[in-house]
Amino acid sequence: MILCDIGNTTFHFSINGKHQKYFLDEKLPVFDEEIVYFISVNEKASRKLKDTYVHCIDLEKYLNFQTSYQGMGLDRKVACFGFENAIIVDAGSAITVDIIKNSKHKGGIILPGINNLKKLYKQISLKLDYEINTKVNLDKIPLCTQDAISYSILKSIILPIKEIALEKQIIFTGGDGEFLSRYFDNCIYKSDLIFEKMKGIINANNCIA
Repeated sequence: MILCDIGNTTFHFSINGKHQKYFLDEKLPVFDEEIVYFISVNEKASRKLKDTYVHCIDLEKYLNFQTSYQGMGLDRKVACFGFENAIIVDAGSAITVDIIKNSKHKGGIILPGINNLKKLYKQISLKLDYEINTKVNLDKIPLCTQDAISYSILKSIILPIKEIALEKQIIFTGGDGEFLSRYFDNCIYKSDLIFEKMKGIINANNCIA
């Protein structure tokens, strides 16, 4: 089975469980299988996929996801699909936090991603251009600039999530999801969450499988 998650910078393929990523301006691979199931937040990239492969199935029209949230991205909807009670955190260039209660989407927040927060300091001053100290002690006030920046970035992400989650289960995904999950007790990290949910949509609509 070939699945494709199209973002704003890459085509992310799952090819029979194996991952491949291509930037949007790269040539796409040739597949033996005919059908490519995809979701997309990028219309231009969607057209490129459809021009490359004869049989492409957009899973968006098969996704039954109800919410009062306006402007919710398709990738967030897919990540939340099928959960009954959970907090879904997708930690990439932006960090989205969505609340699912009694199988209903109750809303969510969007935070800047770790790398984008880091870039802000460099824009203020080149003297503040430090790598994140991933081992900084968040229980003590920092005594050096690198730790001060690392502390502030991590706390600004962790505290809002903890305030929203309280004792609820948290599902982390995304590039920084595994790292952030270290700071939470009641959580699971799922690197393949989007692809798992795409398979769920396909299975729930066996007419397209």
